[in-house]
Amino acid sequence: MTILALEFSSPQRSAAVLRTDGARVAAEAVESGGRGTVALGMIGKVLAEANVGREEIDTVAVGLGPGSYTGVRAAISAAQGWQLAWKIKTIGVSSVEAIAAQAQAENILGRVSVVIDAQRGEFYLAVFEISAGGWKEIKPLKILPLAEVRRRADAGEFFIGPEAANKFPDGRMIFPRAAMLAKLAAGRKDFVAGETLEPVYLREADFVKSQPGRTSGS
Repeated sequence: MTILALEFSSPQRSAAVLRTDGARVAAEAVESGGRGTVALGMIGKVLAEANVGREEIDTVAVGLGPGSYTGVRAAISAAQGWQLAWKIKTIGVSSVEAIAAQAQAENILGRVSVVIDAQRGEFYLAVFEISAGGWKEIKPLKILPLAEVRRRADAGEFFIGPEAANKFPDGRMIFPRAAMLAKLAAGRKDFVAGETLEPVYLREADFVKSQPGRTSGS
């Protein structure tokens, strides 16, 4: 299996190609630029570096966030287009799990809280126990107000995440990476149709339905 992984949920966006025959990452491109990142350019770069043709990709893995809704949508759109063109498999992977796995790879062990800015004065937060042999989610992802997250920080909770070092004094900056995303996807079989991929978004829809327009004579 040859996997193309796209992780656009954070300010550091990345794409990677992994060949499962040797469980090796053939190429990875990483850019910091947020919305300025061009998905097709990054994909072309990693394919060229890995010496892999577009037709050789049989699986596209997408980081579903939470994080940048625009970034995740761009990655999903690329996966959907790829599936239409090449009839490949698609799979979504939690970007929070990718952060936990990346932390383990960087030898960050023990109880950690993954935090991701949810805007509106709130943060996504999930708690993991990480050991040399693996990691396990012990408290599921939820949205908390900034005041509650700061209270936890003051109580000694250890935060990791894309902006953790900027937001909290003892936080550790860990980004979800496409290379790690590809490794996580390689061990899974829960493929889905591209059109069913959706960003992780815990808030309820917040909109007001417009009133029907008036017709003449009413």
